[in-house]
Amino acid sequence: MILVPGGVRIWLATGHTDMRKGMHGLALQVQQGLRRDPHAGDLYIFRGRTGGLVKILWYDGLGTSLYAKRLDRGRFVWPSATDGVVAISASQMACMLEGIDWRNPQHTWRPSAAG
Repeated sequence: MILVPGGVRIWLATGHTDMRKGMHGLALQVQQGLRRDPHAGDLYIFRGRTGGLVKILWYDGLGTSLYAKRLDRGRFVWPSATDGVVAISASQMACMLEGIDWRNPQHTWRPSAAG
């Protein structure tokens, strides 16, 4: 879980992103593609074409962090817009990272209990 301090804005980069990109490539995409400052302290979330992998880019004032999460099953719920960004709250991000539809919180898939 990523503990996001209050006041940090969270942005979903709409459309799909080349998940081969690393920290510098995603920062460049924030700067050129989204026309935002990757060092402003905002958190940016990118999703790959298949929807099962997200990468999160965050500059916390000391340095840039890159987080990645891949779902074993299912897809991350994503806005239908093809370019730009969509703002979400920290609680919506937490739901999304758990595989829950952040627009209507329900589990998209849950593993069965070990018996």
